[in-house]
Amino acid sequence: MAKPDNRADNVEHLQQSIQNTEQNLNEAEGYLSEFASEISSEERRQIEEKNERRKDSLQGFREEVKDEAAHSKEE
Repeated sequence: MAKPDNRADNVEHLQQSIQNTEQNLNEAEGYLSEFASEISSEERRQIEEKNERRKDSLQGFREEVKDEAAHSKEE
């Protein structure tokens, strides 16, 4: 038998994911600023691409928070 959909803590989990992703993004940007002259162009490119994916993820997380908030108002 399938478990019922428990969405009670989804927003909390999403907010934690947002915080973690923002922290990783900021740390990577700090790393690039501090070590730009010491890392290869390939490593820099990889970090920059990963940061772009993080920014996309943040946008998705924020949309999910809005959806969850709307869903909780419907209940």
